[in-house]
Amino acid sequence: MIEVPDRNFGLDLVRVTETAAMAAARWQGRGDKEAADQAAVDGMRAHLTTIDLDGMVVIGEGEKDAAPMLFNGERVGTGKGPKVDIAVDPIDGTRLTALGLPGALSVIAVSERGTMYAPGSLVYMDKIAVGPEAAGMIDLDAPVDRNLARVAKAKGADVNDLTVIILDRPRNEHYIRAVRAAGARIRLIQDGDVSAAIATARPDSEIDLMLGIGGSPEAVLAAAALRCMDGEIQCRLWPRDDSERQWARDNGLDLDQVMDTEDLVGGDNVFFAATGVTTGEFLRGVQFRADSAVTHSVMMRSRTGSIRYMDAYHNFRKLREIGVTTLD
Repeated sequence: MIEVPDRNFGLDLVRVTETAAMAAARWQGRGDKEAADQAAVDGMRAHLTTIDLDGMVVIGEGEKDAAPMLFNGERVGTGKGPKVDIAVDPIDGTRLTALGLPGALSVIAVSERGTMYAPGSLVYMDKIAVGPEAAGMIDLDAPVDRNLARVAKAKGADVNDLTVIILDRPRNEHYIRAVRAAGARIRLIQDGDVSAAIATARPDSEIDLMLGIGGSPEAVLAAAALRCMDGEIQCRLWPRDDSERQWARDNGLDLDQVMDTEDLVGGDNVFFAATGVTTGEFLRGVQFRADSAVTHSVMMRSRTGSIRYMDAYHNFRKLREIGVTTLD
């Protein structure tokens, strides 16, 4: 089938994440999260300014980590193209990058203007996510064992065949206990719950379900990817203290609302792109060679359901000759 003729921004967005990933990867294992994040932000912003779109950053990563960021409300692009919402995570896994651990990504998502959820100062959400086989079978308010039973039934498996991925934090201990009691397997991760949610929808992954409390920016980015992959995510805002609860009340946010995939990222033309910073199960990390680099990326589009993986070879000498410096 031929894709619809309106413009596919996937390649433009991959160039953004490639630039950020290569800048961040220079800091792999050097123990400086802030420097890695700043390098990724600078690279991402520099390339975003070249794309013909009128973009507004709805989701930035910096508030949760007190890190450098593309600011919420910042306008990006040339201003000449379609009006869009943008969610970014210059590095999903800054600690992974700083320690030289696997699985860090540079991530961006785009949807039509006004279709992307903005949690503001509420930087955590309670989440559950599955791939297309179990979409429509989960309920964030249901007990863990019931969700596991329904996912197992949808996949034609037993509960003890399932693997649940959970962010290893004290706030998720109740989920860990409940999954163990139900008899399912667990994969605990230290960081990177965008790729964790995506893993539930990848046919080559052994992950069946994602559970746990993690970042709100990551929830929106994961929703964009799952829109493209026909998966499902449900979330609820998770305030850390009374001041965040008061902020939610003052800003009209419903702390009891369970949001689904389309509540987080609506519209009918969602784009998602990611490039590996450090090698993980999803994407390979940046490989530096003599005056060159190799990147591994994915681009997705909800309207067509297309998912493309791409290796790119970057010749720094030639890029410098034409005046391009952000990739080096």
